[in-house]
Amino acid sequence: MQPTQTIISASEFATALALRPNLVAWFLGSGASAASGIPTGYSMIMDFKARIFCRENNISRREIDTGDPVWVERIGSFFRSSSILPPEGDATEYAAAFEAVYPHERLRRQYIDDAIAKGTPAFGHKVLGSLMAARKTDCVFTTNFDPLVEEAAQTASALLPATEQARPTVAALDSADRAVRSLKESDWPLVAKLHGDYQSEDIKNTSTELAAQDARMRHVLVGASQRFGMVFVGYSGRDASVMEALTSVLKERTPFPNNLFWVAQSTSKLLPAVTRFLEDARSAGVDVSFVECKTFDELAADVVKQVDLPQVLYEHVMAGRSEARLTPVNLPTAEARRFPVLRLSALPVETIPRTARRIILDSPTTSPAARALLKDAKSRAIVAANGRELAAFGNDAEIVTALQALGPKISGTIELNAVDESWARGLVYDALVEALSRRRPLRARRQRSGHSLLVNGPREGEERGKAQWRTRLLSGLRTAYVMPLTGTVPTLGFPFHEGIFLRLEHVSGQWWCGFEPHTFVDIPRESETTADYEDAMIVAPIEKSFERRGGDPAGDWRRERWARRYNGNWARIIDAWAYLLTDCADGKVSAFGLDGDAGVDAEFVVSPITAWSRPGNHHDYFERSR
Repeated sequence: MQPTQTIISASEFATALALRPNLVAWFLGSGASAASGIPTGYSMIMDFKARIFCRENNISRREIDTGDPVWVERIGSFFRSSSILPPEGDATEYAAAFEAVYPHERLRRQYIDDAIAKGTPAFGHKVLGSLMAARKTDCVFTTNFDPLVEEAAQTASALLPATEQARPTVAALDSADRAVRSLKESDWPLVAKLHGDYQSEDIKNTSTELAAQDARMRHVLVGASQRFGMVFVGYSGRDASVMEALTSVLKERTPFPNNLFWVAQSTSKLLPAVTRFLEDARSAGVDVSFVECKTFDELAADVVKQVDLPQVLYEHVMAGRSEARLTPVNLPTAEARRFPVLRLSALPVETIPRTARRIILDSPTTSPAARALLKDAKSRAIVAANGRELAAFGNDAEIVTALQALGPKISGTIELNAVDESWARGLVYDALVEALSRRRPLRARRQRSGHSLLVNGPREGEERGKAQWRTRLLSGLRTAYVMPLTGTVPTLGFPFHEGIFLRLEHVSGQWWCGFEPHTFVDIPRESETTADYEDAMIVAPIEKSFERRGGDPAGDWRRERWARRYNGNWARIIDAWAYLLTDCADGKVSAFGLDGDAGVDAEFVVSPITAWSRPGNHHDYFERSR
């Protein structure tokens, strides 16, 4: 028989289930408990990533909002450019992140306990618990530690006469023999907790713990998969041991004899391991159905419409159902205005460097090592190394002199593919920051976590002409901020500088220079004294040493500084930065301003018009010249 896979709705699944609900076992992942207030696997991963990001960049966790797309993208960009965790979507990502944040089992257990304490059975749990109490569902597997399924089943069972009650057997890693007995004796209903129970001594979270499935639990999972069909709800497939056990079922004579249903919002959101499993299941002759449904509660709502429950259980379930969120409204009849549209703090970069100087070395090196040599020689050249080859912007003679120990030889130029090659994009990114700071009262700061530009304040003994030049160029920023651009934090005495985070991004075939205004505070290292503070200060968006002692000392001041800047203020600040960064002939900026054949310069053309979301039809705004 040819295996089939279909995409069906939750209602179609419920209709099929209602025929013989006892023939289908349930498999619940963390997504099934999301409506109960318990963090999902994805939200836990984001929390772990945020904590690692803060630790690596010395940022206070209170500053991070993992629900903010800006922070999500910044954190994602950081991990894409590092090797701290497996790639996004990798099956080991959750386990690796959990262990990186909480390396000790006791701490991981405490984290789980705290998360589970927030949960109460949701509508989906009440429906499934009622199905178990009514003996219409025999077997539930879950990777969750929470007790929501069994609590819902016990509550529902208690509503029935004593002779009709069906209380579930609960088996975890330290009580797996119960699951083995239930399978052997068909003593249903059963709740099998594959990763352990929150009260168990044994729970699985880390890569090592998840590497192999408990032999007894594996036996029960494989045995049940040869007896029942199975519906997977809220499960991502991140657990390699569970996916391996499920895949092994496909080698048996009758894998998933009563169909396999995988519930998710979209097939595009499935991890590769799940896609392979479903394809292998189809090849093994299993009828596979993908059920399009957003949540466990929505699926349960369709199930309870189709599966008959005793009246007392039906009333129990429906009494706890949330009120409908949709209410009738009168639609507006007035014609929509063509404006406003959303303004973005990003400038189109119309041209970027296409070539850089190629330098061949006698001895291989790395980019950090080459940059260290240039720094020692007080050269501002920008380089990226690949073994014995170097791509560089800057004065040729300076570069050769600084790298003399490596035997450098000028060898023409090298093509840059900044769209597809990360090293080339990094080189161009470094050069853009240098170019935008050149001939402006700005200080470039290049870091692994992202580049920034900071306003330079006046210096003691500075020439009058230079002070006037700075005052003139920064006049627009001062007017927009209506506050000093540099100074000291009250009571703390730490210097601060207004500035911007910079990003170079390629979107829809166009290069963009994104910028985000921020107030940077200079914090002395923990080992520094007041006497040597001026000579040894560091600049960080949030403190470094103070993070380990309870947070950012200037955080409250910074938040208060920005709290009352509303849309109008933001528009003026974005205007002022856009003008300052592009106030030059034809928008052309260069990193060095080299003459003739002195070397290869990094030249850019940056448009002064910030990005806007385009309305449905064309607007005169896009015809303006400034």
